[in-house]
Amino acid sequence: MSEQTRRGFMKNTTVAASAAAVAGAIGARAHAANNETLKIALVGCGGRGTGATLQALSTDGPVQLAAMADAFGDNLENKLKHISRSKPKQVAIKAGDKYVGFDAYKKVMARDDIDLVILTTPPGFRPMHFEAAVKAGKHVFMEKPVASDPHGVRRVLAAAQEAKKKKLKVGVGLQRHHSSNYQEIIKRIHDGQIGEIVSMRCYWNGTTPWVRSRQPGQSEMEYQMRNWYFFNWLCGDHIVEQHIHNLDVCNWVMGDYPSVAQGMGGREVRTGKDHGEIFDHHAVEYVYGNNWDRGVHMYSYCRHIRGCWNSVSEHVYGTKGYATVSGARLYDRKGNQIWKPARGRKVNPYQQEHNALFAAIRNDTPHNEAENGAKSTMTAIFGRMATYSGKMLTWKRALETKVDVFPHDPNYNWDWKGKAPVMPDANGRYITPKPGKSKVV
Repeated sequence: MSEQTRRGFMKNTTVAASAAAVAGAIGARAHAANNETLKIALVGCGGRGTGATLQALSTDGPVQLAAMADAFGDNLENKLKHISRSKPKQVAIKAGDKYVGFDAYKKVMARDDIDLVILTTPPGFRPMHFEAAVKAGKHVFMEKPVASDPHGVRRVLAAAQEAKKKKLKVGVGLQRHHSSNYQEIIKRIHDGQIGEIVSMRCYWNGTTPWVRSRQPGQSEMEYQMRNWYFFNWLCGDHIVEQHIHNLDVCNWVMGDYPSVAQGMGGREVRTGKDHGEIFDHHAVEYVYGNNWDRGVHMYSYCRHIRGCWNSVSEHVYGTKGYATVSGARLYDRKGNQIWKPARGRKVNPYQQEHNALFAAIRNDTPHNEAENGAKSTMTAIFGRMATYSGKMLTWKRALETKVDVFPHDPNYNWDWKGKAPVMPDANGRYITPKPGKSKVV
């Protein structure tokens, strides 16, 4: 983008984000007298799915949980108990409203009484579930990331256009867009308070996540599904699953998506058989603009190694000063603080993203976050492709690749007893990416 075009884009997107937040609060209040009950279904009964469901049930106006679906029956039953304890009057789940297995989502989509579906399965399944929801005419809230490979991103982008044609409302779990602090500081950056953007850096450095031990008699497919975080076809690696939040903020600041990426990464300490195939650290250099030397460089780091320096944050440097975006502070070039948010009660952005979505449904106002969700997902996948291959890649080439990690074939045999999309070797180890050798495009 030219600087003039980019500034216009940034101001417009910031105004739109702020307007969406306001509409979420005002619109819902205006509709509070409406007695129409919105019926929702949860597809993917994990921790985030439970949280999203409780937030959906906490929006203004009557909302009822009418169906649940998960690959595993024990997950479904455990989360149903939790949700029922928290919102007993809004849960209307009978035996016939619980669906289990790989095809459980299809049974939810076939129900005419469901207004909105919450999609919170492992990310690899998100494209097929989103497509099915749009085809069935359902409004959608889907967690980030929305795919695990570029093929999946392309599917989500196509379905997003269909959702717009059908005037379906779509929310994506990149909740920082609904944080008043993020909205305000990014607006100030767009207004030029730290000058022209020179560079950015962002982090998701933390400890390693859970591991679920292999159980006697457990099939390979079940083991991987239970440990979905460690397999690329399901998760996309932690740069995709978690670091997407920080990358999305940098995209928001730029009003654009990176054109080039190169990086490095590997497995330093998380190298056991139970750690699947993903890396434990990534470092990626992204460039916004079409020129490597003159574009804005963003330095991205994510790490899952205990005992190290931790940070989950975003930082922007300009010609007049700098911003700690996550900390909601602006500084001049000498380090003097020039802005911080006013004190006061802030709306929880996790709740606000549902407030905005449900207000749009009740008032029939535009609300579709799928395209940005797909492109910020692609930003993270783009980085993974750079670290796995060790190559400098372009966005266009990465997005168009035919190298998939998820089995997108509609005739794929989803069978608990069959082979998983990736299989361990005779020693129980999985093939891990080798920079300089692994093919990603």
